[in-house]
Amino acid sequence: MNVLKGQDILALGFMTFALFVGAGNIIFPPIVGLQSGPQVWMAALGFLITAVGLPVITVVALAKVGGAMDTLSHPIGRIAGGLLAAVCYLSVGPLFATPRTATVSFEVGLAPLTGEGALPLFLYSLVYFLIVLAISLYPGKLLDTVGRFLAPLKIIALAALGIAAFVLPAGPIGIAEPAYQNAAFSQGFVNGYLTMDTLGALVFGIVIVNAIRSRGVQSPRLITRYAIIAGLIAGVGLALVYISLFRLGAGSHDIAAGASNGAAVLHAYVQHTFGSLGSTFLAVLIALACLVTAVGLTCACAEYFCRVLPLSYRSLVVILAAFSLLVSNLGLTKLIQFSIPVLTAIYPPCIVLVALSFCASLWRSQTRIVAPVMVMSFVFGIIDALKGAKLDSWMPAWMEHLPLAEQGLAWLIPSVATLAVMVVIDRLLGKPQEALA
Repeated sequence: MNVLKGQDILALGFMTFALFVGAGNIIFPPIVGLQSGPQVWMAALGFLITAVGLPVITVVALAKVGGAMDTLSHPIGRIAGGLLAAVCYLSVGPLFATPRTATVSFEVGLAPLTGEGALPLFLYSLVYFLIVLAISLYPGKLLDTVGRFLAPLKIIALAALGIAAFVLPAGPIGIAEPAYQNAAFSQGFVNGYLTMDTLGALVFGIVIVNAIRSRGVQSPRLITRYAIIAGLIAGVGLALVYISLFRLGAGSHDIAAGASNGAAVLHAYVQHTFGSLGSTFLAVLIALACLVTAVGLTCACAEYFCRVLPLSYRSLVVILAAFSLLVSNLGLTKLIQFSIPVLTAIYPPCIVLVALSFCASLWRSQTRIVAPVMVMSFVFGIIDALKGAKLDSWMPAWMEHLPLAEQGLAWLIPSVATLAVMVVIDRLLGKPQEALA
C-alpha cells in the first residue's frame, strides 16, 4: 500500500496553502487592520473563524467523500446537486474568480508601473494565461510544479512581508473607525465570510485528492488523512498570513490614512519600507499569488467538467484558459459588479451543505434535512444578492429589517429554524424504508 513520505505531505500542505492565497486574501486584511485600529486583534479573531475555519472544514468534508463536490451534494438529488456544483465551479472558475486573478494582479502589481490601459492588460493577461495553461495541462505534476516550486516561492515572499510587518512597522496604531469601535469581532467575522474562500475550498477539494492519488495512494482512509493534514497546514499558513497583514494595516495609519482598499495600504507600506524596490516586490508577490490560484481553479474546473461533458481534460483546460483570458479583459470593476450578487446567493447553501455533511449519521434521511435547509438559505441568499445588486426596490419593507441583514447573514436564522423543524419531522417519519413499508 503506497503512502506519502514526509516531504510529500509537506509539499501537499504547501500546495493547498498556495491554492487558497490569492490576491484578495493578501489585499483584504490590511484595510481591516487599518480601520479597526486598537481593536485589530478582536476583528482578526472574527475574521479567522470564517476566512480560515470554514475553508479548512470544507476541505475535510470533501476529503471524506473523495474530493468531489457532487458526491457531497448527493442528498439534494443528482440534478440539483449537479446544478449547484456547476454554478460553483463556473463562478469561482472562468466566469469570475479565474479572470479576476489576472486583473487583480495586473492592477495591483503592474498598472502602477505600466499605466492602466487595454493593451497592457491584454499583453499581461495573455502571458499570464499561457503560463496557467502550460502548468494546468499536466495535473499529475501539480504537486511538483506548485507544491515544490511555486508554493515555496510564494511562501518566502509572504514570509518576508509578514516579518517586516512586525519588525519594521510603519508607525503607531491609529484610531478605530466607528464600525469597529463597538463591534470589532462581528465586523471581522462578516468580512471573513465575504472572502468566499469556502467556495474555493469546494472547488479545490478534487485537486487536493487527485494530487494525493498521483503519488499512487488509493486507500480512502489515507486519502482522507492526508487531505486533512494538508488542510490543517494550509489553515496555519493562512492564519499567519492574515495576522501579519492585520498588523501591517494597523501600523500604517500615518502613511495610508484614508485609504479605500487594502491595495493602497500595501502600496504605501512596501514603498515606505522597501523604497524603490517596493513596487517591484509587490508586483512579483501578487502575480505569484494569483498565478497559483488560477492554476488550481483551472485544473479543478477541467477535472469536474470532463466528467459531465463529452470533452477531454486537456481540451477543457485550453477552453477555460482562453475564456478566462477574454473575460479578464473586461476589467476588474465590471467583474466585481457581476460576481458579488452571484456569489452572495450561492454561498449560504454551500455553507449549509458543508456543515450538515458532518451530521449525516444523526438523520434518518439526509434528503429530508439537507434539501429544505439549503433551499431556505438560498432563498434568503438571493434576497441579499438583490440588495447587493441594487435591485431590491420592489421588496417589502420588512425584508430590509431581517435579523442580521446588515451583516449579510439574513439567511442564518431562517436556516436554523428550518433545520429544527425538519429534524422533528425526520424523527416522526422514521427511516425511508419504514415509511415505504
